[in-house]
Amino acid sequence: MERLAFGGDYNPEQWPEEVWREDVALMREAGVNLVSVGIFSWARLEPREGSLDFGWLDRVIELLHAGGIRVGLGTPTVVPPAWFYRAHPEALPVSREGQRWAFGSRGAICHSSPAYQEAAARITRALGERYGDHPALAMWHVHNEYGVPVLECYCETSAAHFRSWLAERYGALKALNDAWGTAFWGQAYGDWEEIQPPRATPTACNPAQRLDFARFAGDSALANYRRERELLHELSPGVPVTTNFMVSPRQCDTIDYWRWGQEVDIVANDHYTMAEDDRNHIGLAMAADLSRSVGGGRPWLLLEHATSAVNWQPRGIAKAPGEMARNSLAHVARGSEGAMFFQWRASRAGAEKFHSAMLPHAGTDSRIWREVVELGAYVEALAPVRGTRTAADAAIVFDWQSWWAQRLEWRPSQDLDTRERAEAYYAALFDRHVTVDFVPPDAERERLAGYPLLVVPALYLTTAAAGANLRRYVADGGTLLVSYFSGIVDEHDAVHPGPHPGALREVLGLVVEEFQPLRSGQRVRLQAPMGAPPRPSGPGGGSPLTGDVWAETLVTAGAEPVWTYADGPAAGGPAITRHRHGDGTAWYVSSRLSAEDLDPVLAAASADAGIAPREDLPRDVEVVRREGESGSFVFVINHTGAEAKVPLARPGTELLTAERADGRLAVPSGAVRVVRLD
Repeated sequence: MERLAFGGDYNPEQWPEEVWREDVALMREAGVNLVSVGIFSWARLEPREGSLDFGWLDRVIELLHAGGIRVGLGTPTVVPPAWFYRAHPEALPVSREGQRWAFGSRGAICHSSPAYQEAAARITRALGERYGDHPALAMWHVHNEYGVPVLECYCETSAAHFRSWLAERYGALKALNDAWGTAFWGQAYGDWEEIQPPRATPTACNPAQRLDFARFAGDSALANYRRERELLHELSPGVPVTTNFMVSPRQCDTIDYWRWGQEVDIVANDHYTMAEDDRNHIGLAMAADLSRSVGGGRPWLLLEHATSAVNWQPRGIAKAPGEMARNSLAHVARGSEGAMFFQWRASRAGAEKFHSAMLPHAGTDSRIWREVVELGAYVEALAPVRGTRTAADAAIVFDWQSWWAQRLEWRPSQDLDTRERAEAYYAALFDRHVTVDFVPPDAERERLAGYPLLVVPALYLTTAAAGANLRRYVADGGTLLVSYFSGIVDEHDAVHPGPHPGALREVLGLVVEEFQPLRSGQRVRLQAPMGAPPRPSGPGGGSPLTGDVWAETLVTAGAEPVWTYADGPAAGGPAITRHRHGDGTAWYVSSRLSAEDLDPVLAAASADAGIAPREDLPRDVEVVRREGESGSFVFVINHTGAEAKVPLARPGTELLTAERADGRLAVPSGAVRVVRLD
């Protein structure tokens, strides 16, 4: 691509051919230069087994090519045709409760099914042979949103596949029994054939078994993606292959995207703002930062988002004027190489007919269409940004496997929530105008060394290697901030030897003697130690902080209390601590604080890390930098109802208006400005 990508999912099979030429003409008017085609078209491409019909797709691609529009060609393997399921009903997935799902939706796939694997490879090979060297082809789009709406299958085929996966992982039954702790409740296995998927049980199921099954399910889908990818690399050399992620913790929680990010040629993500969140632009920013991070900081692509209402949310709330542009350009600010939508033309039939589109039911005489055309011009003006990288100030540790483990049955409190803590800490950093990357807990030493501040909102499952990694980060001079219920168990959900917090005990300089979950609605107050003078970095004196859900009885072993519990089950004991370890500092927060109450804690940790506060920036005004060979770009996104004036490091040219920007940049309410610094 010579410019940033602009376009969306195009489903011409839903429309008569006379509409196709109109579509291409309107795409040119809007500045569209890339569309995703064929994602749900298996039944049209192969109406009967072995009978292929590419004529209609040939005509669509030639029309797009003649119009100067590139194609992201889908392999339609997310929805096999009805004839396939009639011949292979065993390829439909089975729920944990034993219900076999029916055909009639999408993504109803047993990823262990040999029949599905063979059929998917066959249609993928046919597409690769026919279109692999087509000049319109920009990339391959494999499948669609793996893990949505279902990933795990509990059928007998999956059970046999799970056993072979376990045998390869553990080698011997003794190793599996030790890892799963099967001595508890007499669950020991004496033969591989005795092992079943963790189907519904009368009480809590073995947590290590459930955790391994989640890993197995992800690996099964990943194997199918790899199979298609390798076929396409062979038949279409040099053309990137990807699949669309949904990295937002609100929208997909079954995929370990740290693993998948290493398998795609470019990270592509689908994101939909939660319309009823008062500040849903924070969730958008978090998803964009996470998308960039799972690709190791490489430029990525926003492959789907919405022009306005989203039909699968409880209420299809329309976006306000200007909101679509703010959403789109916020993704670009945080590393996306364009802005793509679901979908080009609003559907007349099917489950998503009330989902907004670039060309809405109202047609071209509509606000949405006018904003789409305007946004196309904006995206074209931002062509110089292509290939640059977003600059981050700090990093957050996030781990999908730890999240899976923490939410299993019988944890100390049903209110423990990995996603909620990650969102709270992210929001607190957002409000301090800190741009963040996300990193896995086992990130390379050199990668972590680039961040002066590393925040761990929730890391219940912490391997010994990850614990050593974080300990080394602090010893090397980093500042670490860890939230409660972290460092507790290993990769098999077994409690680390010795007192909590196990793998993080040494770096934090403390012992968690006892968890103190709070009753529903109960709150505790945290205050600076009696008589302690204010610290140079901020805390000490001032208003007490308020926690809920969780408290802990802490015993320091080198750490110093910075806030203590004024009341509650741990009254008088340390609540928030600071520990010098090697050349760095480790902070620990033992209660659930709101994003607002986290601010003074982050202020203190940021001071230790040498991150200066941005008091010159208003709340809800995003300022994000992209840097690269083509220059230094400052994105300013104003989500407020008033004009914002933002200081610039040096003068430059504003790309959307072509105006000069000197000293302070004025950004109207609800607007976006992008300055290329001199």
